[in-house]
Amino acid sequence: MARVTAAVLHVLDRTRKTTHCLARRRRARRTAAPVALAARPHPWARALGLTAVVLLGAWLGLLVVGNVRVPVGPMDTTMTLRPSVTGGTKINVSPLGALRLDSHVAPVRLDVNVDQLDPERAQALVDHPERLSGLQDEVADDVARGTLDLAVRSGVAVVSGATALGLAVYRRPRRALGAGGLALALLLASGGTAYATWKPDSVLEPKFSGLLSSAPSLVGDARSIVTEFDVYQKELARLVTNVTKLYDVTSTLPAYQPDPSTIRVLHVSDIHLNPASWKIIASLVEQYEVNVIVDSGDTMDHGSAAENGFLDPIEDLGAPYVWVRGNHDSMETQRYLKGLKNVHVLDDGAARTVAGLRFAGIGDPQFTPDRDHRPGAEASQELAGARLASALSDQRAAGTPVDVAVAHEPSAAREVDGEVPLVLAGHVHHEDTEVMKYGTRLRIEGSTGGSGLRAVEGEYPDPIQASILYFDRSTRHLQAWDEIELGGLGLTTAEVSRHLPKENQPGATPSPSEGSPSPSARPATRTP
Repeated sequence: MARVTAAVLHVLDRTRKTTHCLARRRRARRTAAPVALAARPHPWARALGLTAVVLLGAWLGLLVVGNVRVPVGPMDTTMTLRPSVTGGTKINVSPLGALRLDSHVAPVRLDVNVDQLDPERAQALVDHPERLSGLQDEVADDVARGTLDLAVRSGVAVVSGATALGLAVYRRPRRALGAGGLALALLLASGGTAYATWKPDSVLEPKFSGLLSSAPSLVGDARSIVTEFDVYQKELARLVTNVTKLYDVTSTLPAYQPDPSTIRVLHVSDIHLNPASWKIIASLVEQYEVNVIVDSGDTMDHGSAAENGFLDPIEDLGAPYVWVRGNHDSMETQRYLKGLKNVHVLDDGAARTVAGLRFAGIGDPQFTPDRDHRPGAEASQELAGARLASALSDQRAAGTPVDVAVAHEPSAAREVDGEVPLVLAGHVHHEDTEVMKYGTRLRIEGSTGGSGLRAVEGEYPDPIQASILYFDRSTRHLQAWDEIELGGLGLTTAEVSRHLPKENQPGATPSPSEGSPSPSARPATRTP
């Protein structure tokens, strides 16, 4: 009986211990559960974190490898996809600015950068003009191939970027692959949205920025381009090759071989923001071994601070640069040029000796970038010319006579007749030469920029004109000049014509009225 009682007590004791153990475990679970729940992130937080990883990784991937270099016709371009709230297309044409098209609505924007014109491909079009008729189809095929290549590369970029960032954040391959898959799905959804909202008519209403903001008023209504596209596409193909043609003809211009002591002056004017002019000027400086360049104004178009960077190539043209302000050049332009090395700004009759010649000039008193005609403009030009003539008279009286005077408008230049052997001007966009009443020779230069963007306004494109002036180093008198004319937009002509002053022609007898003003020929009275 005692043994039975002991066994029952032992079983009861084991049961009690087991019950206590189970109770402790239940209490431990109840205590640990809130801790575990607190440590686990909320599903919305996890979703937001994953979204951030996908978007940031995709964006980084596009920045690193998400662009393609695409040859489009004779041009080299770079195409890139960029995240965007509004979508659309942006075409950058450096240094002129950019234009935007509302081509689609999607969280990605297509950026197209026009990098440069390939000389070899452009020259091939020049050598084989029959290829121009197929240029439109060629450009369309190039763009199609570039877009396909960009889509494939962008897909690889976003998947790689999101996967790499997911692996760095989560340290789990499965999570990282999930991030890459979501990035690809996002790109495909964006592409589908862009395709569904694509608006080909957006080209009719581009938004211009930078210097291209002048384009709509210069090229006319875009709708006329669409209605007469067969004409425009031919002109566009000719325009694309024009710069290369200019480079080609300037590289083969005949070089004049005068006496080694001759001073050679390159006269340019009215560049009007044409970037091709710098290449042409540099070529002429090299071909003719130019000692000094004289610019008689209107180098700019609007005279804004945004245009100042256009002037930077002047420092590398290979010759000193003498400049006067035109009516399209602002005082901001003048101050910027004063800060460039090798540039000599003339104004208020101040004289400078450059390359063995003494120059004096005055800036245009009018600033009319919008080409309006203001009351009293002619009188202000004559007054400016009178101030320059007075300064020239003072220089001669001081024993430091000026060899060449410079003004922008011919009406101002005519006021110095009798005070200087030669005066240079521009403004009218065509070349002309005359010997005035009191013996001063007036040399008017055409537009070295082919009138810039204005070249497309008339029925025929304006030619690109410049002159080489040859001076005797001992007497500093003009001996001869070459007029250089290059065909305007779409033309390949190049013409150089030699001219001699009458007093330098064989058998001629020099006279004071032929380009050599006599100090007593001009009345001494001047209007200050």
